[in-house]
Amino acid sequence: MIRLGTFSRPGEDRAFPGLVTGEDGVVDLSDLAANMCDLLRDWDRALPELDARTGGEPLSGLHVHAPVEPGQILQSGANYRTHVIDLAAAHHAERGTRPDAEIRAEVAEMMDRRAAEGTPYLFIGLPSAVAGPTDDVVVPPWTQKLDWELELAAVIGREAFRVDRAHARDHVAAYTIANDLTARDQVFRRDMPEIGTDWFRGKNGPGFTPLGPWLVPARDVDPTDLRIRLELNGEVMQDETTKDMLFDVAALVAAASEITPLRAGDLVLTGSPAGNGMAVGRLLRDGDVMTGSITGHGVDLGTQRTRVVAE
Repeated sequence: MIRLGTFSRPGEDRAFPGLVTGEDGVVDLSDLAANMCDLLRDWDRALPELDARTGGEPLSGLHVHAPVEPGQILQSGANYRTHVIDLAAAHHAERGTRPDAEIRAEVAEMMDRRAAEGTPYLFIGLPSAVAGPTDDVVVPPWTQKLDWELELAAVIGREAFRVDRAHARDHVAAYTIANDLTARDQVFRRDMPEIGTDWFRGKNGPGFTPLGPWLVPARDVDPTDLRIRLELNGEVMQDETTKDMLFDVAALVAAASEITPLRAGDLVLTGSPAGNGMAVGRLLRDGDVMTGSITGHGVDLGTQRTRVVAE
């Protein structure tokens, strides 16, 4: 299984795309491309070259960055059935207006209807929110309810514009891990409830999207059956499979490409499974450590380990 990342050496500002070999080797791919986006633009030619590379310098001596610098981030909301049911129940519990079982049944019916008849709910994230897989998460003073949302991210290779669902996955070059952090207290506008959600404030603080560590080629990944797992200070919070998605990767890429051209390096985030802090009343605090992984059927997208610090 090929694993790719972006690295830098001590004392050097320049980052380079690299191939992870074995347990502790990295082959510098600068001869193929200056950065990961350039490598993805030439993905069909580059992939056979990657299969033949071996050796490399020790991974332990390198800094691991976010594997790619996306031009666009398309985020998927309300795409895991159980996640949406849990969040709806948590929001209503805060207000104490209706019985929990009634809310859950109502939202479950709505999710089933969406899966059968609806379309994906997509919104835009900022590239400036991307951070590396071991960078600290700095909590800004304007939120007291920062939440985790570990999810699978599809990385675009071949440009996609108005592609249909049957061919959408042909435009995905690789997959990686994203922790799509959310400031829950900023999502809904309290000054004008009629506006609804404010994803700009809720999702786009600096470092709100830890990414990576690795890109794994799409040819090696079955995105319909992966296990997403996040631990908070060693306690398992998220442990769900991508089978709980309402709309699969193909549906999300097709829906995004209907509106905007997707180019090499762009990310399509597929949504968060159940197990978020809002649902259990435990949000992120100074000193917390999040450890996230996505695995399945011989596939391992690596492990994120991020520490939460107050600004």
